[in-house]
Amino acid sequence: MKIDHITLLVSSLEISMPYYEQLLPLLGFSKKKNHIWTDGEGFFFQFLQAKTGTSAYERYGAGMNHLGFGASLPEQVYGVRAAMAEAGFEVPEVQNLGGAVALFMKDPDGVRFEVTYYPPGMAVVD
Repeated sequence: MKIDHITLLVSSLEISMPYYEQLLPLLGFSKKKNHIWTDGEGFFFQFLQAKTGTSAYERYGAGMNHLGFGASLPEQVYGVRAAMAEAGFEVPEVQNLGGAVALFMKDPDGVRFEVTYYPPGMAVVD
């Protein structure tokens, strides 16, 4: 079996969707319909409105910590950063992590995304 979708609940579809409409094409996703994106290979992102009064995403709280995407070249990492910054989103500097080139971003609710190039032979997680 393989993972086929992730459903993210956002505090405001109106505020969050411009962020994702900029980010997801940079990561190889295309819009299937409102609030649903696919990589064309059977994986989907679905976005739904969170219920009022629920707790917000918390970086080190229980639950998902971040979503990581692997870039095939370091230039892709810099390209994602440049495109997100040009679109007006706050984007931190790219980091060099012992040879890996990494960008750590967060959406309007604080959900974190990582885009990293790992040189050949370097473990993605360890």
